[in-house]
Amino acid sequence: MVLLKAKFNFQRRVKLAQSLWLLSWVTVLAGCLIFALGVFLKVQLWIHHEVMDNTTIHAVPNTIMAAGLATMLINLFVGKVSQDSLDAARYSRRKQLMAPLFVVSFLFAFLMLVALFLICVLKGSLEESLKVGLKNGIRFYKDTDTPGRCYQKRTVDKLQMDFQCCGNNHYKDWFEVQWISNRYLDFSSKEVKDRIKSNVDGRYLMDSVPFSCCNPSSPRPCIQHQITNNSAHYSYNYQTDELNIWPHGCREALLTYYTGIMASNGVFVALTFLLQISVLVSLRYLHTAMEGITSPESMESDTEGYLLEKGLKETFKCTMEKTKNLFKTNQVETAGDGGEGGTPSPAS
Repeated sequence: MVLLKAKFNFQRRVKLAQSLWLLSWVTVLAGCLIFALGVFLKVQLWIHHEVMDNTTIHAVPNTIMAAGLATMLINLFVGKVSQDSLDAARYSRRKQLMAPLFVVSFLFAFLMLVALFLICVLKGSLEESLKVGLKNGIRFYKDTDTPGRCYQKRTVDKLQMDFQCCGNNHYKDWFEVQWISNRYLDFSSKEVKDRIKSNVDGRYLMDSVPFSCCNPSSPRPCIQHQITNNSAHYSYNYQTDELNIWPHGCREALLTYYTGIMASNGVFVALTFLLQISVLVSLRYLHTAMEGITSPESMESDTEGYLLEKGLKETFKCTMEKTKNLFKTNQVETAGDGGEGGTPSPAS
């Protein structure tokens, strides 16, 4: 059964071709935008890769970039096809490519849905990756002399200053690790010895945080050492006073930041998907409406266009068969050309 059949005279086909040309170029620009957004997300993930435990989340920007690039290329060709449809001679040369073009366009439109799906489902993976990565980043903060971890301190300090956060979940995460290297500890000091002996692992633990946790907007000089010792500071009570260090953890800050970027990507990918569906519908109507044009003399005759000639399943099978036959025909022609040139003439 024919689905959504419509009649097209010459003027309506011209308007359809012009609308498709304009729509394809708008979609090209949208493809450029989502490709740029995918690159931006990729770069941001790479900047903070040292505080992430796995690279699964990179599937999101990779898919977005692939969808954006494919959208640009496909719709550039669609724009050319819509121009050629105004000339029967030029369109006849591209007529065989219309069915494969429609299938490829549909597949890349489906790729956008895959990108949207990944944006939704990989949030949990991102959170777990940040949780483990930040925990390791804090643990290796002191290893400035260890190959592979030399820049961990700089990365964590810059992260805490840029995102106005402290620790993984809370500033007290720094109380549970030795974040000062043994290289800068005076082991002849009784205080250092007592602190090291006070725990089973022999670590130098303090109720202190790095300078990057300090809030520069605080009117009081930063209290980053002996945070829980009220007697160590004048007019101070850490349980009631507002601390002059960042109270929020970096995992929450980074998760909010990346979730916002991915949400923006999702909105633009969804809008581009709707544009691509509009292109597919217009392309299908143009293709079916031009099937009745067999010569330049019949350009001004009335034709009929439709979305599906048969059911969805039957149309898909028929399209795939035509695509396979097209590739088989090209292979046979190539083999035939080679055989003709390479076959020796029979001896007389």
